Amino acid sequence: MKAHFKKYDLQFKRPASTSRGTYKTRTVWYFFLEENGKTGIGECAPLPGLSTETPEEVETLLNEICTNPSYFIENPAAIKNISSVRFAIETALLDLQNGGRQILFPSDFTEGEKGIAINGLIWMGEADFIMQQIHEKIEAGYQCIKLKIGSFDFKKELEILASIREKYDAGQITLRVDANGAFRSEETMEKLHQLAQFGLHSIEQPIAAGQWEKMAEVCKKSPVSVALDEELIGIHIKMEKEKLLDAIQPQFLILKPSLHGGFSGCNEWIEAAEKRSIGWWVTSYLESNIGLNAIAQWTSHKNAQGYQGLGTGSLFVNNIPSPLEIRSEELYMNPKKKFEFPENFFKA
Repeated sequence: MKAHFKKYDLQFKRPASTSRGTYKTRTVWYFFLEENGKTGIGECAPLPGLSTETPEEVETLLNEICTNPSYFIENPAAIKNISSVRFAIETALLDLQNGGRQILFPSDFTEGEKGIAINGLIWMGEADFIMQQIHEKIEAGYQCIKLKIGSFDFKKELEILASIREKYDAGQITLRVDANGAFRSEETMEKLHQLAQFGLHSIEQPIAAGQWEKMAEVCKKSPVSVALDEELIGIHIKMEKEKLLDAIQPQFLILKPSLHGGFSGCNEWIEAAEKRSIGWWVTSYLESNIGLNAIAQWTSHKNAQGYQGLGTGSLFVNNIPSPLEIRSEELYMNPKKKFEFPENFFKA
């Protein structure tokens, strides 16, 4: 078995703003496994400032893996703490084992017979820009809208939510918000009570990660269901995952294979969550269509319930064309289409 990788810079169609900052570009690494004339591909997509691994650490580890890929495949604990690389290796291996056709989990989804319900993601910005996005998503058929909040004026964010509810009640449009840990502890409950008047489905990560006691109190008292996201970063030991869930007792988990230990790491979170009657859903992590394809197939394979966060394939100018299609509010694979890889894409 041989392995190599290459770096790829994704360009956003428009700057993507979150409470952590604004992104104009996104660097990923494609990882290739070759054996018996077949090649499997995976995507390594760390995000500086959020992933625990740095780009330098990623490249160092990828170089090491390429000298002896079989060792790292047989000893996954050697990369347990580097989530983005673990995800890349897992997906490349699954692809290789299935013939190098970018089909990792054959199913009704990969046959184009079943879609995945997804939420419409609304990016931060001025009020007019946010309302424009919301209008476009609703016109396109989305019934679940997710808004990024926390870096804008909170009063204006409430006004935006109010304007949505004036036209669409909770039975027509499901609303999720994601604070990315932006609320200060002393203001959190007041803000949550203000948000609750709009019949929200949930809020993701209202306060910054690492405050287990405070987050547990928020989850217990919040009038809006709380979903943990950044809170899960960097926790790779099964016992620690169980400890976190027992301590905080959230209503939901947000699972991102690139960020939370690949498929194997997310499977541990799912097992622990379901034992405690904690809900979960899956979101992509600004991967290109290579990573998004793998995550979507795994999501369908896991029979994930409700709306998933997998509508990010259209964010980039230079994404790799793929069989993934959004129809109304569902993500499908079109079996009549193939990935359109650039010339010499698979060559080292």
